Amino acid sequence: MVKLNRIYTRTGDAGTTGLVDGSRVSKADPLMTAIGDIDEANSAIGIAVATLGGRDPAAALTTIQNDMFDLGADVATPDGIAGALRIVPEQVARLEAEIDAMNAGLAPLTSFVLPGGDPAAAALHLARAIVRRAERSAVAVDGLNAPALAYLNRLSDWLFVAARAVNQGAGGDVTWRPGANR
Repeated sequence: MVKLNRIYTRTGDAGTTGLVDGSRVSKADPLMTAIGDIDEANSAIGIAVATLGGRDPAAALTTIQNDMFDLGADVATPDGIAGALRIVPEQVARLEAEIDAMNAGLAPLTSFVLPGGDPAAAALHLARAIVRRAERSAVAVDGLNAPALAYLNRLSDWLFVAARAVNQGAGGDVTWRPGANR
């Protein structure tokens, strides 16, 4: 269990931060970029949850936010640490099952979808774009847990389908009209 009595420690004032094993790395290290992007993605998911106001898929997103903390712990823990918290294939499979369930009720795509529509759908699209950045950052780090990378990849798909589902209940997707403004 985590217990924090003090929020500031001053240990990072020189530009380094601690990993789970106690080692220290530069805050500019690609690993820290990935961890920061994962944190930002989780915050964007929190905005989507708040914007949904209890509507679907808010509860599923809260589960995903917990997974995102698991993911951050996974990325912050070097290989070889006994009992390390790792993303597991079952978490990826859960996302896939949820994508399939949401997608079953949607019309097939006939155009690319613009990130907009219902405010909650727009928030989901923003979270999707940030998750894609987190995935790119994570791919740049050698030796990460394969299911962690798969989770990020699948999560962006999940957020896309969730945005479409929200928009379906609010008038439909906003679609790209190629060359419409020429």
